[in-house]
Amino acid sequence: MLWLMRFSGFFSAALTMIVLSPSFQSFPPAEAIQSSHLNAYLRPSPPVYHSSRRFSFRKSPSFRNADGCDSSGVHSGDCSPSLVHVAITLDVEYLRGSIAAVHSILQHSMCPESVFFHFLVSEMNLEHVVRSTFPGLKLKVYYFAPETLRSLISSSVRQALEEPLNYARNYLAELLEPCVKRVIYLDSDLVVVDDIAKLWRTSLGPRTIGAPEYCRANFTKYFTATFWSDERFSGTFKGRNPCYFNSGVMVMDLEKWRRVGYTRQIEKWMEIQKSERIYELGSLPPFLLVFAGNVAPISHRWNQHGLGGDNVRGSCRDLHPGPVSLLHWSGSGKPWLRLDSKRPCPLDALWAPYDLYRHSHWDETRPGR
Repeated sequence: MLWLMRFSGFFSAALTMIVLSPSFQSFPPAEAIQSSHLNAYLRPSPPVYHSSRRFSFRKSPSFRNADGCDSSGVHSGDCSPSLVHVAITLDVEYLRGSIAAVHSILQHSMCPESVFFHFLVSEMNLEHVVRSTFPGLKLKVYYFAPETLRSLISSSVRQALEEPLNYARNYLAELLEPCVKRVIYLDSDLVVVDDIAKLWRTSLGPRTIGAPEYCRANFTKYFTATFWSDERFSGTFKGRNPCYFNSGVMVMDLEKWRRVGYTRQIEKWMEIQKSERIYELGSLPPFLLVFAGNVAPISHRWNQHGLGGDNVRGSCRDLHPGPVSLLHWSGSGKPWLRLDSKRPCPLDALWAPYDLYRHSHWDETRPGR
């Protein structure tokens, strides 16, 4: 992988060379998973919408970035131990970001043929968009019924944070096949500029999740005065030395998650929130309540977050000091919206090379498209 970044003042950057290769092996159609313990969240017959028709993406090139890659998992579905499992949500508003994220992962993976994608959706017709953009991609699609979770979701500082699909990550241990023992969860507003297998191999030790931690952040601001003044709530952190982490990039041990039952623990905090208002910020605080202080620390290079600015204004941000393996536009400002509005932030130029969105008919006829 060729990746060189040099900053002078606020920003300058150069990135990426692409290696082309034959198509991947194709996999069976997506399925809506059905099981007795998931009926509350999944439905076998999702509605069909047509909002994705406004999207048209260029077909991604195929990547073969190294010789000697293990292809033993090509024909074995999602149960092969040689696979790297990545979970990403797909919805209409963030579809362009999800496509760019997948493109970046394939481009920078040493062995892209070993990456298996698990897509969580609330509209099943989005599967066709992904398959036509990435022919032969190893994937499975899971329909997550949004209306069944709405009763647990409280209002947030930004409406986008209230979308039920933001909470689908809480149910990965139930959604994915039991043979999938570990998964990398990634938000839709990021790009990976390093080999995802490096993140996959991170040791979690006795922990259930791993993520970059930010212990200098003001942890108290993620919860209300009601939370901190009531020992029933604040006492949950007793003896834990909690640090902030961003739940948009996590390595998750699904075996341990299933064994302990962390999904129900998260739901209990969401139920408390509905009556007590102990936090203001979407799906992150329940993760902090359950895991903060018990997270396997991962290098900060794997989540250069906050590039979308704050949750209200979406102001421009610079990178944190240090090396970069993943760029994350968390916050209200998304690079595709700012680029389209002709008011991009400087770092949005680092996202643009992975954008496969076809803006117009003229785009379809350009040489090399």
